[in-house]
Amino acid sequence: MTNQILYIHGFNSSPKSEKVTITQQYIDQNNVDVVMHCPQVESSPQAALVQFEKILASEPVAKWHLMGSSLGGFFATYLAEKYGYPAVLINPAVKPFELLSDYIGEQQNPYTGEVYQVTTQHMHDLQSIYRKKISKNRYMVMVQTGDEVLDYRQAVKKYHGNQLIVQENGDHSFVDYHKMLPQVMAFLSLS
Repeated sequence: MTNQILYIHGFNSSPKSEKVTITQQYIDQNNVDVVMHCPQVESSPQAALVQFEKILASEPVAKWHLMGSSLGGFFATYLAEKYGYPAVLINPAVKPFELLSDYIGEQQNPYTGEVYQVTTQHMHDLQSIYRKKISKNRYMVMVQTGDEVLDYRQAVKKYHGNQLIVQENGDHSFVDYHKMLPQVMAFLSLS
């Protein structure tokens, strides 16, 4: 049985983001026995879910682990609850349908150059997969109090009963993320 990670990046991000790159480098340099998948997330929530489901179905007998940053943490939570997989969340968005309503209209992904529309329907789609109650002991949640995009206290409240790492200061990118990777892999039983 192979170990697989589905890493879901955040809003307007990409598989070329710093955290994704650092995570893959750590896996390679430390010979961690896992294959990491990080697709360019579709701009529509429904298309993104189809994309994630296809990846998970591509290795049906694998041992799956989830990682998600920001909006990716929201998607990872949905999938973790649906399938029972463990998940590591980095500065996760708790209610992106509230936060992203300010972004309705034309957007451009700074990594890919893709121009796309964020719609009111997207907010409804995100709200439809929101899980008010979540499992205990399924998540490792890493937040920094200096996150300028998300209120870290929402994640602390939502993921109570899970492994919470709250670091002072920092920002939405999660400063010194690389230092957390040994702990991340240990949580996922991959070290």
